[in-house]
Amino acid sequence: MTRRTLQTGATGTLGSALRPRLRDAGHGVVAASRSPPTGGGTDVEWAAMDLIDGTGIRDAVADVDVVVHAATAPQGDTEAVDVRGTERLLEAAADAGVSNFVYVSIVGVDEIPYSYYERKLTAERAVAESPVPSTIVRATQFHSFVRDVLETIARVPIWPLPTGIRLQPIAVDEAAAAIADYATSEAGGRAPAVGGPEILTVRDLAETYRDVRGLRRPIVRLPLPGKVAAGFRSGAACCPDRTVGTTTWKAWLEAEHRDRLAADAKR
Repeated sequence: MTRRTLQTGATGTLGSALRPRLRDAGHGVVAASRSPPTGGGTDVEWAAMDLIDGTGIRDAVADVDVVVHAATAPQGDTEAVDVRGTERLLEAAADAGVSNFVYVSIVGVDEIPYSYYERKLTAERAVAESPVPSTIVRATQFHSFVRDVLETIARVPIWPLPTGIRLQPIAVDEAAAAIADYATSEAGGRAPAVGGPEILTVRDLAETYRDVRGLRRPIVRLPLPGKVAAGFRSGAACCPDRTVGTTTWKAWLEAEHRDRLAADAKR
């Protein structure tokens, strides 16, 4: 029997990678978003759902076996989306008899006192304490996230960066594949973390980015005080015993750069 699975955050970076993974694994996917795309195809069923005001949540969860909750708001109203929205979704999932609520979190939320991470940790606790059977899986940062951050400074003559921070980036497709494996009818509780194949400093990441892009920008250490920066420098955002991904930062960046050049050539 096809497993009917609600996926939140379906149009985001992770959500877009999760949709085909879940579909190919035999799930009947209900893809939820505040603004579902028009003409999105017939491979998944789209549902309009707003975690902030609760619109559409109960309709989206109705007759669902599994929930994969990937919606998040790192640059928006994190309290409203990641905490209150998750609580609303859990309440609806409990009433609907959902068999497994898979919550996607981030490695280091319990050690780094960053406000966004603190909200994710609060949401984790709500999931764990809910009567809904659940699975909580943490992942490290995506390659594309690191790329986006570096691109914000790419045109500046000198790159001031917190060079000692350590990260373990992973290709989003590989993270999605690992997370999709937990979308079963049986909840797994606290799942092993999902991390990339190597731990790199921000200096390592920036130097590789600079080399692949063919840039000649000097990198200058930017000292960042405080517990948040100290947490990242300590490696708390890494999971060295869980190198699930195989695509390195350099390999991913080179492939992405080739694709960009090819796309530009066709214009």
